Amino acid sequence: MEATRSKERLRLVKANLTDEGSFDDAIMGCEGVFHTASPVLGKATFDVTLMVPLNVLRSCKKNPRLRRVVLTSSSSTVRVRDDIDPNIPLDESSWSSVEFCKKFEIWYVLSKTLAEKAAWEFCEQNNIDLVTLLPSFIIGPSLPPDLCSTADDVLGLLKGKTDKFDFHGRMGYVHIDDVALSHILVYEQLSAHGRYLCSSKVLDNNQLVSVLSERYPSLPIPKRFKELDRPSYDFNTLKLEGLGMKFKSIEEMFDDCVTFFKERGLISSI
Repeated sequence: MEATRSKERLRLVKANLTDEGSFDDAIMGCEGVFHTASPVLGKATFDVTLMVPLNVLRSCKKNPRLRRVVLTSSSSTVRVRDDIDPNIPLDESSWSSVEFCKKFEIWYVLSKTLAEKAAWEFCEQNNIDLVTLLPSFIIGPSLPPDLCSTADDVLGLLKGKTDKFDFHGRMGYVHIDDVALSHILVYEQLSAHGRYLCSSKVLDNNQLVSVLSERYPSLPIPKRFKELDRPSYDFNTLKLEGLGMKFKSIEEMFDDCVTFFKERGLISSI
């Protein structure tokens, strides 16, 4: 049944994110476009990072049937700033500071922030209905044969490594299934508008490993992390919850992630 549906409804089109016009054929005739990823290539090729969403949106502009574009941004576009009030959860009205990111060379956050702002400017100028989704650190099974950097970081943590998570500090976490469902919600519901934070739980590293160590006692999960001098923050996700989103717990998302690693033979049975 799935194979039949794929033959009837799935069409693969070759395109290059950095080539203007290469998405014209893929997008023409579509009512909805989900732009779920773009390269983050560091300072040396920063212009390319900003070019990508605009190339896709220029193709969207040529499609008269287009109803809505959903762009996957990042919760990092909200939380990297030097004036956070720890008593007030961050919401979609917050933007990371471009000046702060440049000063401390936080290229990932800077690229995601500028790319989303450029997308909003283009869509406002060209009357394109844009909604952006801002997921936090995504946890869960992975489809590609090679692990993405996020999954690789989590695997390292479960094996007792601290190098990647040392830098993470306080972080929001969300199940990959919830991110997928959120894309559908903000596309299908006509009332959806603007930006939507997508995050289940915000935890410091030490809070995270405390939960994981208790849940998976046979895994060599680190016991403690060094404290980082960073402001405390939380996320207000009521806007997305207002569309009907119910987030999975931190335990559910890591259970699914651990099961995936076990099935791949990447960690031993618990």
